[in-house]
Amino acid sequence: MPETKNIKNPMPYASSGDFQRIFDEDMNGLYLLSFLLTADHEKAEQCFVSGLEDAVNGNPVFKEWARSWARRVVIKNAVRVMNPWPVEGSAHSSPVSLNSNGKTLPAERQMEIAAVLGLEPFERFVYVMTVLEGYSVQDCSLLLGCARRDVLAARSRALRRIGSVIEFHLQQPLTANPEKPVLDERCSSPLEDLLHVSQLWHEPKHNFQDEDGNGHNSQRYFKSSIQ
Repeated sequence: MPETKNIKNPMPYASSGDFQRIFDEDMNGLYLLSFLLTADHEKAEQCFVSGLEDAVNGNPVFKEWARSWARRVVIKNAVRVMNPWPVEGSAHSSPVSLNSNGKTLPAERQMEIAAVLGLEPFERFVYVMTVLEGYSVQDCSLLLGCARRDVLAARSRALRRIGSVIEFHLQQPLTANPEKPVLDERCSSPLEDLLHVSQLWHEPKHNFQDEDGNGHNSQRYFKSSIQ
């Protein structure tokens, strides 16, 4: 009797509904990623919305890769908008406002976040992609359209600058609040600090369907979520 071969079902592709759900559920994190790359609220919103549209209307992607692909399309849109390029003797970027809707962050968090947002654009992209997102130097260089040596040099500079700010911050005394126990959160990662900022900006999430349950209006719902 011939052996019965087990035939595995083909891996399913992510649907437009899957991407809409991912951009809804991960709205804070994806907007955070976009803002960290662009250091600009308006451009971050633009990259988020364009990322959703590209994910929904782009080439098919396996369902199990959908979340990582959502982050990748946001990064690709940020690259397109900012066009970061290595510059010899690059300096720090201009200061970025960290306030939103009249809410001011504690001085410690402003320092930590400013360390990342204050990097020169190319260094910031390299830092976010290779350190926070875990991209390889090769993949990062391909997405940025530059040489591997430029990525390695920019990552080294970014790590030194981030390290200097964190070292300075760790040397500062904590300010105790008599009403609350002192919690030393100074060793949290830049991404965790930025997540705190993102949560201040975002109201409870909205879905991307319109009132009739048909389709989505990402621009309208995204705006309502950060107002």
